Amino acid sequence: MALARFQRLWPRMKENYMSKVCRRAFCSRNEEKKMFKSEIPTEADVVVVGGGIIGCSVAYHLAKLGKDVVLLERDKITSGTTWHAAGLMVTFGSLSETSTEFRKYTKSLYQSLEEETGQSTGFKGCGFIELATNEDRLEEYRRVSTFNRKCGIDVQELTPDEILSLFPLCKVDDVLAGFYVEGDGRVNPVDAATALAKGAKMSGANIVENCPVTGVIKTKNGRAGGVTVSVGGSTQEIKAGTVVNCAGMWARQLGEMAGVCIPNQAAEHYYLITDEMEDVNPDWPVIEDPSSYTYIRPEGGGLLVGLFETEAAAWNVPRIPDNCSFTEISPDWDRMSPYLEKAMERVPRTLEVGAKNFFCGPESFTPDLAPIVGEAPELPGYFVGAGLNSIGILTGGGVGKLLAHWITYGEPDMDVTGINIDRLHPYMMNSLYRSHRVVESLGMVYQCHYPFKSMQSARDVKRSPIHSRLEKQGAYFKDVSGWEGADWYAGEGKIAEMGKLSFGKHEWFPIWKKEHDAVREGVGLIDMSFMSKFLVQGRDAGKMLNYLSTANVDEDSEMITYTQWLDDSGHMQADLTVTKMTDEKYFVVATDTMHRHVETWMKRHIGDQHVVVTDVTGAYAQINLQGPKSRDLLQSLTSHDVSNEKFPFRTAREIDIGYAKALCVRITYVGELGYEIYVPAENAVHVYDQIIDKGREFDLQHVGLKALSSLRMEKAYRDYGHDMDNTDTLLEVGLGFTCDFNKKIGFKGQEAVEKQKKDKSHLYKRLVQVLINDPDAILFHGEVLKRDGKVVGDIRAGSYGHTLGGAVGLSMVEADSKINAKYLKGGKW
Repeated sequence: MALARFQRLWPRMKENYMSKVCRRAFCSRNEEKKMFKSEIPTEADVVVVGGGIIGCSVAYHLAKLGKDVVLLERDKITSGTTWHAAGLMVTFGSLSETSTEFRKYTKSLYQSLEEETGQSTGFKGCGFIELATNEDRLEEYRRVSTFNRKCGIDVQELTPDEILSLFPLCKVDDVLAGFYVEGDGRVNPVDAATALAKGAKMSGANIVENCPVTGVIKTKNGRAGGVTVSVGGSTQEIKAGTVVNCAGMWARQLGEMAGVCIPNQAAEHYYLITDEMEDVNPDWPVIEDPSSYTYIRPEGGGLLVGLFETEAAAWNVPRIPDNCSFTEISPDWDRMSPYLEKAMERVPRTLEVGAKNFFCGPESFTPDLAPIVGEAPELPGYFVGAGLNSIGILTGGGVGKLLAHWITYGEPDMDVTGINIDRLHPYMMNSLYRSHRVVESLGMVYQCHYPFKSMQSARDVKRSPIHSRLEKQGAYFKDVSGWEGADWYAGEGKIAEMGKLSFGKHEWFPIWKKEHDAVREGVGLIDMSFMSKFLVQGRDAGKMLNYLSTANVDEDSEMITYTQWLDDSGHMQADLTVTKMTDEKYFVVATDTMHRHVETWMKRHIGDQHVVVTDVTGAYAQINLQGPKSRDLLQSLTSHDVSNEKFPFRTAREIDIGYAKALCVRITYVGELGYEIYVPAENAVHVYDQIIDKGREFDLQHVGLKALSSLRMEKAYRDYGHDMDNTDTLLEVGLGFTCDFNKKIGFKGQEAVEKQKKDKSHLYKRLVQVLINDPDAILFHGEVLKRDGKVVGDIRAGSYGHTLGGAVGLSMVEADSKINAKYLKGGKW
């Protein structure tokens, strides 16, 4: 009944409330109106496009580093989506160290800006409480809390009574625990952005409003060279060495002007503002209850009830209107009423009072719910800071600082492997993809984040050439960078079901073990067609690849080499294999998540050399045969001699299988005898059928990616982007053995590697393998590692070692003493 009354009164509520909101939103900006009336310059070091929280932060941090910056806003500062943000400033909640550090820094920045600029951010450290209302939520938040404490956040676990003492109107009869951060709270988004803009201006930045960007200038050598703007009906150029797209929900469209892929999509986002409530204390903490789709905090004498529903609604999929500002969307009462009622039940008093407004405004979300940050692979000098998935306010300071450092010094100073723009692919720009995926990605915000959960929308985009055959074997497919990857197999003729998600062992755990054991003891077939594959050709191909690679990849033909690529400071950029087929033809294979990163890294190092890089990922199926019986099986399939004498480790040679030719490489990622077979897509089904037919006499088993993970983890084999990242050096991750320091041309980053090898600083930060003695435990990611009671690291990647009889993982350990055998054996872990 209360919701029905809200709906009837909504037009009047909207008119009355929005007039007040808009007055408040304009107040801070109007007080500083002269600050945003700079003349349009003709050149600058950096042009930042977009005057929301991210653009203002980027401009602020660049100006602090001495850059000549101009920030261009098509309308008014904060007029896009920043103005209507709920303003939460929460450090709790992420298992990403990068995101957590973003939050910590942003909170600190908001606390200090007023003293620096005279402009308040409205920060209020009223506290924050996350509610756990079932066992799975409790498990998730305890895991997050442990990780957050390791990152320096003081998270306290509260009882229901303790929650009630802090927020007396909260219903707690179904709450198991609360997770409380005393100093978290909220800010005023408009004031925070204004303070950043004022700080940027004080450091020399130009800020220009009512200045829409109409195009991106490209230099003759293919870099971003500035922008064109429309002012008073005329077009003006602003030349700059760097352009930063911080255009929020318009970022995709701005990117299209330059051919840059930025697949964010706007969706409806809701919150309700109640009438004033005498029994509400404005100093109460923010309450977040994902099981009720809501966050609740004091606002305007009443309460703000925010929503993240499980199934969202996309907004303006074809194109975000160029002229929409301070936009409010008419709410969909029929769709949202069930979510709103559930949310308001967390504080039942909200159902007894009136409401000032049921607000709906646009927010943009990304395909994987991670921000889009970094230099565009399509255009050097073009950076992006967008797609913040409703956490732009609470991470904006950190994102701006990261981008400013990256632009100024040429490389990021944080792990960006999970947020780098080059992880995304052009097909994600398609309107159908965006309209389907955003429904799920927004809905994921408040769902329980189970380790094995895979996105379900916008699937079947990329299929292995043998997909239909694997489907008949009962494959359970998960999303692998857009590919359908077989995770495990229910068996021929069966339908694989994930079953109930959990943080423990699932009902298919015995299947996982069977597949794992098949590779250790017999032979398994693993489809890895999703791996990134590139043909690199030309007179200088070997020279270029050898310079990029730590190992010597330009020796004998028909040989594969495992190697890493580093930046000039010696930090990791890729972990891959290079196969020399002939003097002018090479085959590069990298992990799926680094597809565009590896491709871009090669292309940006070609220069005037005679090299052509071709993406052939979809042209070849990759069928791996791994295990002690793999040689016997392979020999039964081909007329070529694959004996150890004739086909030794690292051999890469074309062989015949049935009617087809395939590149066969003897190498392993599981620690057993094995082969990777690269088959032209048109021959893949035939080759697969041949393998299955002959494989019956060897008890060949289909093996999924779960087993691949556990097999490689038992051997401590690395995976860049999971257990290694761009902040690690080669020696710290234990891969110094790949270096060839005697190559005539050396390798990129060699000087830094030699320096660290000499000063031995890597001995105090090392990637170590972890085995859990308790056979019932399982590792996923983010579990904290202690030595003698002191936190020394966390699990970057984990699995279950079926051969070893316990969970296994890799952790980067940092210590004050040398991390060697004595250190590892001497402490209590």
